[in-house]
Amino acid sequence: MAFKSACSVMRSAFGKFRKSHDGNIAVIFAIALVPLLSFVGAAIDYSRANAARSSMQAALDSTALMVSKDLSQGIITPGQINTQAQAYFTALYNNNDAKSVTISATYTASTTVGSTVQVNGTGSVVTDFLKVAGFPNLNFNTSSTSAWGSNLLRVALVLDNTGSMNNYNKIGALQTAAKNLVTQLSGLAKNTGDVYISVIPFAIDVNVGTSNVNASWLRWDLFDPSISTSNCTGGTNAGYMSYATCLGHNYTWHHTVGSPSHSTWGGCVTDRDSTNDVNSAAPSSLATNFIADQDPLCPVTQILPLTYNWTNVNANIGSMTANGATNQTIGLQWGWLSLLQQSPLNAPAESITGTTYQHVIILFTDGLNTGDRWNGDLSNTNSAVDTKMATLCANIKNSGVIIYTVQIDTDGAGQSAVLPACASSTGNFFMLTQPSQIAAAFAQIGTSISKLRVAK
Repeated sequence: MAFKSACSVMRSAFGKFRKSHDGNIAVIFAIALVPLLSFVGAAIDYSRANAARSSMQAALDSTALMVSKDLSQGIITPGQINTQAQAYFTALYNNNDAKSVTISATYTASTTVGSTVQVNGTGSVVTDFLKVAGFPNLNFNTSSTSAWGSNLLRVALVLDNTGSMNNYNKIGALQTAAKNLVTQLSGLAKNTGDVYISVIPFAIDVNVGTSNVNASWLRWDLFDPSISTSNCTGGTNAGYMSYATCLGHNYTWHHTVGSPSHSTWGGCVTDRDSTNDVNSAAPSSLATNFIADQDPLCPVTQILPLTYNWTNVNANIGSMTANGATNQTIGLQWGWLSLLQQSPLNAPAESITGTTYQHVIILFTDGLNTGDRWNGDLSNTNSAVDTKMATLCANIKNSGVIIYTVQIDTDGAGQSAVLPACASSTGNFFMLTQPSQIAAAFAQIGTSISKLRVAK
């Protein structure tokens, strides 16, 4: 802008000079021309220096990120930071005007959170015009700081355990990918408790474990231990429905319930009363408590609350088997509940001051919603379940939780109507067609979660 203004002034002066008939105009113009040219020259020199500094800033930002990532993953040691920073910066910075360029990198470790790498850079530009005024060089400097560890992670893995996961060994590919993700995320922990992970296997129900049989947050008014296929009639696949699901569909239950013992309960719970099936209300009443269910297609693997016992996390993932219908809503809700410091799962306290706790849900599924306590025939896609799930997704995201959704479609069922919008952003939704793609998707999610933030 300064250069254009100077040019305008010069054009105006030349115009006046051409039209003038006064002899002293030439002298005045000659005198004025020197500062005008100096002003234009200075603008050019400053513009070159600013461009050199801007490109250095971009190169330092990338350098700080890459060095920090290498250091946090153990690829380099603190003593190798300067050498690695020089290598990255040299490959990135290519401004021809910059001379005498130097950089230095400094690592500041933290015994709690917030370790940093700061990269400082200096350089100069040899002037073309300002040298006349006694300024042969314009010096510049800038810096970039990459910080990590200031965000502590709470991650819920919500994993599909439905029957179709047996096809093409999707369950095996999922287990491998999930364990690799656990390794990737747990490696970000510099201190015990920096990273917690929960595992929520789901089908049409979730399994909270029989050890909770006496929990105050359970309700038993819709429990019948009988799982005979002749108990429920009235619609497609009614014989596979539990007492709670049969009544929820307004079908007929033929078994006499009475006052059954809870000793044969398998640990499953179904959707709690609407609208508490799509919110995070702590259990405190019949409507907010969780319904003990005797689902014949209950997931074998129990949910695992937040923990940093990576052996237990991997063992839980490794024990998953595929069986049952798809109710992504209940899995997603329990993933959310696992991140909360309240009953029933009572997440660990978030008590480190000055720290941001990042809450993440990763939902993986190979199918479309086919049923819940009230809707669906357990075989075909059901839009009513999708509608409930969409409400739940919005509530979770509004609470500040980041959601990643991963769908694999190996049978041509098509893209879910709800999963893309459930994800926190377009880049947080992954559409896969082959089990071999699961590992790469989970690795990309892990990288996204652990992405370092540049703070200038």
